[in-house]
Amino acid sequence: MHIGIVCYPTFGGSGVLATELGKALADKGHHVHFITYQQPVRLNEFNTNIYYHEVRVPTYPLFDFPPYEIALASTMVDVIINHDLDLLHVHYAIPHASAAYMAKQIVKQKTGRNIPVITTLHGTDITLVGKDKTYEPVVTFSINESDTITAVSQNLKDETFKNFAIIKPIEVITNFVDVSRFNKKPIDAFKKVIAPQGEKIIVHASNFRKVKRVDDVIKIFSKIRNVMPAKLLMVGDGPERFVAEELARDLGVMEDIRFVGKQEQIEEILAVSDLFLLPSENESFGLAALEAMAAKCIVISSNAGGLPEINIHGKTGFMANVGDVNTMSDFAISILQNEEQLAKMKIDAYSHALSFDISNIIPLYEKIYQQYCRLDPCI
Repeated sequence: MHIGIVCYPTFGGSGVLATELGKALADKGHHVHFITYQQPVRLNEFNTNIYYHEVRVPTYPLFDFPPYEIALASTMVDVIINHDLDLLHVHYAIPHASAAYMAKQIVKQKTGRNIPVITTLHGTDITLVGKDKTYEPVVTFSINESDTITAVSQNLKDETFKNFAIIKPIEVITNFVDVSRFNKKPIDAFKKVIAPQGEKIIVHASNFRKVKRVDDVIKIFSKIRNVMPAKLLMVGDGPERFVAEELARDLGVMEDIRFVGKQEQIEEILAVSDLFLLPSENESFGLAALEAMAAKCIVISSNAGGLPEINIHGKTGFMANVGDVNTMSDFAISILQNEEQLAKMKIDAYSHALSFDISNIIPLYEKIYQQYCRLDPCI
């Protein structure tokens, strides 16, 4: 099939999933066309079945804000017609679903074709941004105009029906992980550099927004550090980094923390880590936690949103209420002090991650695509 994928090209979960999905589809023989404003960060290898189309937004003095949605819709139309796409798969409702609706109408007028649109909802496009009264009517309309709607967790599906007047069914197809990519043997020399005295290695990875509660990460680590030698790696960047750094200095643990920025090869970091912290205020799924499990790293998280769907309390890690730093710290200290239980839970976390392996999820998307396939047979 000839598939158009529209996504954000950044390190966020929706962009990562969309890119990995496209790469997997290309490996299976499909022709995949990425349509976005810059090359996705995970699109870092050559594949003859992958095409990239950059959305260019001309700037004019008339516009205070460049009209990206219009430029995106126009680029979609160009790619659909000139590359004879079978369908569009748009990730994140804003503004991709509404731009896809516009492109669909233009293509229909120009060619008579009714290009199918699959919309995948990822999280804050529903739980945060989409609920804003400025965007809600357009978000609701464009989702309902999609031919198929999917959500990455049951929690997100429930939230969508709760907050929007959606009249179509939503199919849950969870986020996924390429377990083979994260099942890496720890590099001893790398681990020695991070923890030269054999300290436990704790990791947090996010975009450092308020919803990620990075201040709680620092507080939890401080309590761990008061009991045992430990190091914390803060992977990513964002508006709350300064807050985290200041808090770490105030608590006297800054010397045991490294802010390592955005990392494309996070699997190397996770491979040497013991515990992953994700105390988020909300997570529609928690892809970062799943990647940690695939790397045999247990997870201490909040019980918000879709996290209970992947982090099995007492098996793959532990959960507590949002903001309950003391309980999360107690869980972390208890498991880090019990080497036998820690080793068992790492294996259990990995085993659970296998159920979310990319090989199990890609066929679910292909099944949806097949409904709109014009060719017989259609690969």
